[in-house]
Amino acid sequence: MIQLSELTGTYVLDTTDSKLAFVVPTMVVAKVRGQFDEFEGTAQLDGADPSKSSVRVTVQAASVQTFNKQRDDHLRRSFLETADHPTMTFTSTKVERVDRMRYDVTGELTIRGMTKPVTVPFELTRTDDRLRFTGRVTINRKDWGVRWIAIGEAGGLFVGDRVTLELDIAAVKQ
Repeated sequence: MIQLSELTGTYVLDTTDSKLAFVVPTMVVAKVRGQFDEFEGTAQLDGADPSKSSVRVTVQAASVQTFNKQRDDHLRRSFLETADHPTMTFTSTKVERVDRMRYDVTGELTIRGMTKPVTVPFELTRTDDRLRFTGRVTINRKDWGVRWIAIGEAGGLFVGDRVTLELDIAAVKQ
């Protein structure tokens, strides 16, 4: 059993064992799945008082990967505008303990230079040498000014407004 007091300290995200993924529904394809391959982050955990914990993550927006070069280039250019907004960030403002190993982490999510509050429910697990945080949250892309619809011969390609972020984060204590 994990003793929370043992977890106090500074952690760095292990990007080789972490995944920042997303799922977006479309009308043409059932869902588009993707991930961001370049990111970094730190967490300061306070096992005695989790509300004093904090996290910061920076994602390189151009590292978006859906395994379709044409779509990835379009996402970089039209959706994420990576030339003007090379990074996306999440900085926590509040950590609330829900139960022994579940937490709600509220913070400021910045996409395309626009910052909005987001609360991500996380579950904490521990392996031999690292912590693992898994979470999922659905956001509305339009809240960050990401708007796009293309009308074509087939009646149009519609990209859903709701984007589900799926986070599987490994962190190593420093």
